[in-house]
Amino acid sequence: MNVQRTSPVSFLRNGRYKRIESDEPVSKCPRLSDSSGDAGYLSSLPGSPLWAAPFNGTPTHQGPSRIGQFLLIPIADRDGVYSALNVHTGDESLCKVFDMIQYQEKIRAHSVLPAHRNISHIKDIILGERKAYVFLEKDYGDMHMFVKSCKKLDEELASRLFYQVVSAVAHCHQAGIVLGDLKLRKFVFSNKKRTHLKLEGLEECHMLEEGNDSMSHKHGCPAYVSPEILNSSGSYSGKQADVWSLGVMLYTLLVGRYPFHDSDPSALFSKIRRGQFCLPDTLSPKAKCLIRSLLRKEPWERLSATEILIHPWFHSAQETGSGEQEASAADQTVPTFCLDDDESLFC
Repeated sequence: MNVQRTSPVSFLRNGRYKRIESDEPVSKCPRLSDSSGDAGYLSSLPGSPLWAAPFNGTPTHQGPSRIGQFLLIPIADRDGVYSALNVHTGDESLCKVFDMIQYQEKIRAHSVLPAHRNISHIKDIILGERKAYVFLEKDYGDMHMFVKSCKKLDEELASRLFYQVVSAVAHCHQAGIVLGDLKLRKFVFSNKKRTHLKLEGLEECHMLEEGNDSMSHKHGCPAYVSPEILNSSGSYSGKQADVWSLGVMLYTLLVGRYPFHDSDPSALFSKIRRGQFCLPDTLSPKAKCLIRSLLRKEPWERLSATEILIHPWFHSAQETGSGEQEASAADQTVPTFCLDDDESLFC
């Protein structure tokens, strides 16, 4: 097979960029013991021959598939995302599969966004005829599932995790990027102790022109949508809408349920438009202050992402504990917001 190698793209920091000729469907993955010595190998040496078992990126079967030296296993509840195992080195990573006509636009924000410790970066890209395989760092589960497995987080742990979330959002805003579909699922743990978070991708973000964050896009998770998006038929501030979503995330971390919850979409949106929510007495005054500063009906009254980072709640909450806490799975219960009335509303 003739395989064309291309030059590394500028935003692949310490990564590789490869091209394969075909990515037709395969019915199953061959047993590794049946593979020849160079089967599935994509050499990193310039000019080396490359080979890849065909793969279309959207298999109808749920078993593993093969692309180059990577074994791809679908991840439940994450469409187009696979756990990738390098069969030669044993290294694990994450693979996102995009149509070729879309992939450059999907990863374009990585080319302008400076590196940040709380944002995942692209390690490798393999291009087929119809699909692009984008490899990122392995993760250890997302925040949605973590909160779903816990009733709620204590303020010390919540402050450590939420600070990392806001740091990533502030970094994007400063670079002229609005995330637009902010939610707990967007943040994943990058270590086994589940103390370090990263924004797992920038596919749904919006790159601003000349600093103007006026937007009219209405896509997003219903549970996180801001009142002005529901009320306005025109434009709204993308950054301020992101801050509202941060408020929903913080409330959920500390209370164990969404601030606005209803299985009926119309009722849910009515509650969001009113902007009225209850704060438990168990929360500290500074935690209540921060939540109220984010979940304000009027967008211009909300803190900016940068201002959130200097809120005194972070300092006071972390004074109650020392060091990084490892999240325990023991005695964890499903929170009330995870009732199966309509999971699609609460993504």
